[in-house]
Amino acid sequence: MTVASSQQKPPLNDKLASYDLKQAVDDNRLAGLWRLISGFHWTFIGATLALGMAALAKTAVYFVFRDFVDNVLGQPAKANLVPLIALSFIGLALLEGGFTFLSGRWAARTAEGTAYRLRNYLFDQIQRLPFAYHAKTATGELIQRSTSDVDHIRRFLADQATAVGRVAMLFIVNFIAILLLNWQLALFSVIVVPLVLLISLWFFRRISKAYEAYQEQEATLSTTLQENLTGVRVVRAFARQDYERAKFEKDNWEKYRRGRWLLINHSLYWPTTDIISGLQMLAGFTFAALLAIDGTISVGTYLAYHQLVIWIIWPMRNLGRLIVEMSTGLVSYQRVSKVIAEEREPLDEGDVRPAGPPQGHVVYDHVAFAYEQAPEATSTTDAAKPLDTATNSQEQAADPAEKAQPMPHVLREISFECLPGQVIALMGGAGSGKTSLVNLLPRFYDATGGLITLDGQPLNRYPRRYLRQNIGIVEQEPFLFSRSIRENITYGVGRAVPDEEVYAAARAAAIHDGILSFPDGYNTLVGEKGVTLSGGQKQRVAIARTLLKNPRILILDDATSSVDSETEAEIRAALQRLMENRTTFVIAHRIQSVMDADLILVLKDGRVLQHGAHDELMAQPGFYRQIYDLQARMEDELQREIAGNGRSNA
Repeated sequence: MTVASSQQKPPLNDKLASYDLKQAVDDNRLAGLWRLISGFHWTFIGATLALGMAALAKTAVYFVFRDFVDNVLGQPAKANLVPLIALSFIGLALLEGGFTFLSGRWAARTAEGTAYRLRNYLFDQIQRLPFAYHAKTATGELIQRSTSDVDHIRRFLADQATAVGRVAMLFIVNFIAILLLNWQLALFSVIVVPLVLLISLWFFRRISKAYEAYQEQEATLSTTLQENLTGVRVVRAFARQDYERAKFEKDNWEKYRRGRWLLINHSLYWPTTDIISGLQMLAGFTFAALLAIDGTISVGTYLAYHQLVIWIIWPMRNLGRLIVEMSTGLVSYQRVSKVIAEEREPLDEGDVRPAGPPQGHVVYDHVAFAYEQAPEATSTTDAAKPLDTATNSQEQAADPAEKAQPMPHVLREISFECLPGQVIALMGGAGSGKTSLVNLLPRFYDATGGLITLDGQPLNRYPRRYLRQNIGIVEQEPFLFSRSIRENITYGVGRAVPDEEVYAAARAAAIHDGILSFPDGYNTLVGEKGVTLSGGQKQRVAIARTLLKNPRILILDDATSSVDSETEAEIRAALQRLMENRTTFVIAHRIQSVMDADLILVLKDGRVLQHGAHDELMAQPGFYRQIYDLQARMEDELQREIAGNGRSNA
């Protein structure tokens, strides 16, 4: 088998990979984590039992050592037993090492398999969450939960959970061993165990809060970094590097402050338990020495106890440490489970399933819409509060995806009819509701009032998947993936596409010749967001992508606003070819882009201020004619200025 083929083999079988992680969501975090490793339960139990066997082998070494000191050492007649005892030590060491290896391997399979499945599930889950969720959840927060939090869960399963089993086994086995040696020693050696556990639980609660606050701030820092990298051109264009640096330093300082508080809590735990454990060990050695001096126990028993008690005190101390460190895994599980618990957008829900594409007859009947409002995030003034206060406020704050409240309506009483093949133009100022209106058509959001019908059927009876397969969108700022131009053009069709179809779509979008001018042609890789292409080229690639999809309904969201006049003319010609025989909704700010529309809707504050064809709106006073006159004057002044510059140069 080649390396490539082995890498392509999925690490999980279909049964494990298809497990629905929503079943793992539980208010009891330990119960939820147990469900999270469904399919790996026996592997995890085997890892824990293997650690128990390793602990037994280690303890047996000290019993062999006791017998060697008491019964063989100093007795020449039993010198023949020395090789056997040596072989016993070697055999027990091999058993301990073998079981430790098996435990590590099985724990790694559990942890890595669970993390692999969890990452895949989260990626798919985030893709399928409603637009409303993404509108109110920071990208950095989702990245944090899908990476850092998943890794903390992986480490919890690989190290901490199995280590709890290991230290528990070590404690139980070695306590029983000392009990067999001398019951008084055994009881005396565990006097401080309840105290250490109480201290550990107190630190567990304290560190859990500190860690959650730290993770929240790390997500904030990730969001700040992601926004800065995404908008680096804007930052440099406005020379705002110093402002952005100050903003980042403020968030970074808050992360430092919370991280310092987290480490202080960790550092306080260690000396406290070390002092208590050290005093217990010293007292145990002293008591055992007194018993050996008065002959109650043998020298071999004392030496065996000397080693065994270490494996009682160490697990006790380490169990406390693990309880404290487990808080990170439990907090991460809680953060991840909130994403998992979100309901996915039902893409196939709906009883109207036409065999072919829609005709494109759209009616809005007194439609109203309001976005949901995200709960207020923790105030940035928390940085000025004592950390405990800030932490408590974060603990009490709602998750970004919870307790959304309705906002004021952004659309009110919207009514119009669009016949198949007609062009509807939407004009209005910022915040007038243009984009919100067209976002209802592919059901990115559902109307909160009134009725939208498509071909005579209520829109909400159509599956979202059907609508989005038959609606093409060309946005103002098209997104191109970091792939080849060909892959970007064929992205929306979901099938193998012959080259001729790709070329035909590119020709219709007036981008074919431009693509061929690149050394690699259609195989040219475009960078993040297509930064290797000009704005006009990116727009025409997006148009070619939509043409290849061949949708029955088009949404053009101000597709020519960010390009120069010459490029705008080329794109407008491509859009005209794209709009032929399709129901089209055009959002535009320039009158020239909407003059040929069958119906123009002028929106203001979510209401239709004016409606009609271009000639009708020009015949009546109002906002539309004001915009037309203003743009006409600006163009005349520009033409006169250009002409004047031409004469002066001559």
